Order: sequence, then C-alpha cells, then structure tokens
Amino acid sequence: MDAEEVLFKKRLAELANKSYTNSQYLFTGFLSLAELNSYYQMERELSYVPVTVFGGTADCERVMLRFGDEELCGYEEPFPIACVEIAPLIEKFGEELNHRDYLGALMNLGIERATLGDIVINGKRAFLFCAEKMSSYIIAELDKVRHTNVRCAPAKEIPKSTVTRLERKAVQVSTARADSIIAKLYNLSRSESVELFRAKKVFVNGRLNENNSGQLKAGDKVSVRGFGRFAFAGVSGETRKGKLNVEVDLYC
Repeated sequence: MDAEEVLFKKRLAELANKSYTNSQYLFTGFLSLAELNSYYQMERELSYVPVTVFGGTADCERVMLRFGDEELCGYEEPFPIACVEIAPLIEKFGEELNHRDYLGALMNLGIERATLGDIVINGKRAFLFCAEKMSSYIIAELDKVRHTNVRCAPAKEIPKSTVTRLERKAVQVSTARADSIIAKLYNLSRSESVELFRAKKVFVNGRLNENNSGQLKAGDKVSVRGFGRFAFAGVSGETRKGKLNVEVDLYC
C-alpha cells in the first residue's frame, strides 16, 4: 500500500468517525475507481456508520460516498451533486467532441478532478455531473471546448438515453471467464487481456479484480481502464462446437 492510499484510507476513517460521533452527513469528492476500491477494502471496518454510494445516476462510474443516513442524523440530506448541460453556441458548427476534449477544457479552468463526476455525451451536447459548489463557476467560465464555442446551463432534465446509453453486443467465447470476454470485446490476445488484470486495470462492480480466471455473473458491471465499460448480460446459448454465446451491454 503506497503512502497516498494510506492517507486516503485514513481520511475515510476520519469522515466515518466524525459522521457517527456528531450524527451528521459528510461527503467525499468524486472518487476514482482505485479510490472506490480502497473504500470497499474498508467497508466492513466502516460498517458502524451508514454509507451510500452515488454519482448522479445509478450508472455513474465516478461516485461520491455519503456517510450518515436519516436514522443516524434525524433528517435527510441529498448528495451535493449538480448536472450541467454543455452545448455548442451554434449547433451546426459544433464538433463531435469526446470525453477527453470536455475533461481537458474543464481541467484547464483549474478545477480539481475530485469535483468532477461522469461526463455523458449525447451527440454534440454533454451532461456533466459535478460538485454542486462548482456548478456556477463552470457555467460562468466554460465557454470553449477544443474549437467549439459552448454555453453551459443547469440541466433541466437528463434524457434517459444519456443515463443508460447501452449498446447490446453478442460475442462467442470458449468460457465466461472475465479475461476471455474482455479479450473478445476489445480485440485483444488472451495474454494482453491477462496483463490488464496484472496491471490492476480491471474493476468489477467498483472493486479491483485481479482474478482473470473468475467467471462473470449476469448484471456484473466491468470497467477496463483505457478501454471502456460494459455490463455482462449473461450466456444466451451454446454452439454445436461448445462455444458460448454471451451478451454484453457496452456503455457508449
């Protein structure tokens, strides 16, 4: 365990203790997958205080932790998360921007990564989940992404298609092992897939997974750093040659 992880776990322990002792809600910033995994390693240790994980929608990868609940604190307090819509000033002149374009423009404003959640792209628009305290600054200051002039406003409504933008894909594999499915999905060799596990780049349901031979279960959500995310839908059948037909939902 490196020094940064030690400090992060110490911070979580302090938040949990303060929340329990003072009967108050406390929140983390948005966590990376590695930080979320660190929390899961401490989950049993911190079980004396209620903890909720949320990032804006049920499908968000970057999430906050909320320590405390109504029973402990005596009232309900929502997550301090806002959603900002980012759109081109003139739609027809807007570029097809990607996640890196939006994130780069935001980071150039001097914004801390922990205040930024998921960025969900819908055509030439994007929906950004961010810390509530940062939303007004982003709306006022973010006026350009790459070469496109943009306007920002509080999202009046998040279209359902941006919350669960999934693309069903069917592939054939010899086994429902995690490494086999990842290799097939991302056009990798089996050894390249195994190396992703060794490099600690594979997370299943928010937890670091270093067991490349583990079987995926229907409903498992898998994140592969540098490649993307998918939800494992399950095995739909078997070929005459014994291959498995499996289906996954790719997050687009």
